[in-house]
Parts: sequence; structure tokens; C-alpha cells
Amino acid sequence: MEKPFLKSRCLKVIYKGICRPILKYFVGVQYPDCSFLKDEKQFVIIANHNSHLDTLSLLTSLPGDILWKVRPVAAQDYFGNTKLKAKLSNFFINTLLINRRPKKEDGKSNALDKMIEAIDDGYSLILFPEGSRGEPEQLSKMKSGIARLLSQRPNLKYVPVFMTGMGTSLPKGGVVVLPYNATLHFGKPTLPESDDSYAIMDQIEKTFADMVEKYGVKEEEDDD
Repeated sequence: MEKPFLKSRCLKVIYKGICRPILKYFVGVQYPDCSFLKDEKQFVIIANHNSHLDTLSLLTSLPGDILWKVRPVAAQDYFGNTKLKAKLSNFFINTLLINRRPKKEDGKSNALDKMIEAIDDGYSLILFPEGSRGEPEQLSKMKSGIARLLSQRPNLKYVPVFMTGMGTSLPKGGVVVLPYNATLHFGKPTLPESDDSYAIMDQIEKTFADMVEKYGVKEEEDDD
């Protein structure tokens, strides 16, 4: 995979030179050392999702040299509902746009197919298994798409990221509240212990349950 010079430089300037200092010093995001990701050929980051700032915070946490080959998975109906918006989000956010409501008869690839294609092209991904922003400081039920992806590419490592404090700023249906303190907690790059999607899902849920217990954010109660 050839490195796109202009795009890679642009992403590095935007996220490392502009956005990261703003989030760190004016918003209060606490960053860990993520230099270990440069040693990983490829990975998929899976994270909880409480705020509009989640994707931005994750991108600004990454080593600048690998930003160009890490693609956040995003909803096409929101980030790509016009051709101009799709082009801008692809260039400035490096998004992988997926259709959340695919129709089989239209002949287009579904979300899983597009993610696998991106992986096979050499990209890493950022994915929010909850699907959409949940209630502040709660972990919602994760969807099984990540497990199905890893079951088809069992040599792909996942990197769990648990974000605390993000739900106090730009939450779903809310307004920005500044300043606030938020922290990104990165787990170790981990291989699936099975090629069975159900077993992989159990493994991921256990990983996040341990993070919830460690970092003190409550899980969303099941209505059942």
C-alpha cells in the first residue's frame, strides 16, 4: 500500500499539530503513550462511544506517522449523504463509510464486506461496537459486527480503548460542556482466542467488563 504524501501530511498537521493541543490543554483530554501502535502492522481499535468527540480524541491519540492508514468506520447516511461531504470526510477524517441499512438488491457491499476489503487493502480501523452514542458514562450492549469481522480475519489484533469522562461533553442530544476531564485507556493489542464469532464476542465483552470494573464506569442495565 503506497503512502499518500499529501493526505498523510495533512492528517498529521490537523490531528497532531492542531486538534491534539486544543483537546489536551483547553478541553482536558488525558492521553496515554500510544507509540506501541507503530510496532503493529495492522489492528482494529474498538472503543466505547459517548460523545461526538470520541473519534477526534482517538485520532489525536495515534502516532502521527500511521494516521493515514487508520480509518474510522462511519455512517454513510451521516458523513456521506452528499458527494461533497463524503469527499471531505474521506480526506480530512479518512473515514470508511458504511451503509447502516444496506439493501441486498442494490448490489452494494454490506458493512462487513467493506470493512474486510479495507483490512485486506492494508488499513487499520476504528470501530465503535455499541453502534451509536449511548448515555453518558454507561456502556451499552455491543453489536456482533466486530466479532464477525475478527472471525473472518483471525490474525488481526484488536486494541480495546475505554474512554472515561467523554460523556460530559457533546453527549447524544446534549450540548458542549467545557472544561471537562476525560481519559483514554488503551489495552494491549490482542489476537482473538478463537475463530468462532460467539467466542470472540465473549472475549471482547470480558475485556470491556474488566475495564469497566477497573475504571469505574457503570454498564447499562439490560431491560430484560
